[in-house]
Amino acid sequence: MLGFFITKSILNTVSGIFIYVQKLSIFMDITDAQFEKEVIKKSQDMPVVVDFWASWCGPCMMLKPIIERIASDSVYEGKVHIVKLNVEQNQEMASKYGIMSIPAVKLFKDGEVVDEFMGVQPEETIRGWIDKNL
Repeated sequence: MLGFFITKSILNTVSGIFIYVQKLSIFMDITDAQFEKEVIKKSQDMPVVVDFWASWCGPCMMLKPIIERIASDSVYEGKVHIVKLNVEQNQEMASKYGIMSIPAVKLFKDGEVVDEFMGVQPEETIRGWIDKNL
């Protein structure tokens, strides 16, 4: 499932006509089957952030809008790939990466976890975390 988020609204004029342009960014809810392609392989080219979450998890729901804002920020476009993995529906990868508590967020480079955090963090802290791993 893809998530679409408006990152900028631009008002242009062409021949006196106002045109409203929406710039969209995409982040993905991935499955165990997509993990190899969307995380391991993509992390060879750029860092990949994986948010391990579940719909019943209150802190996960608090973290969700923060991750969505970061994923939709043009500052990170082409620099980091951000995905979400529902641990209820995708237990294989959750088990493989030792997810015992959620939310758990892991950053992959070259197919390996290089950094991680657990729980809800302030947006500025998460941005700093991503920035230091770019």
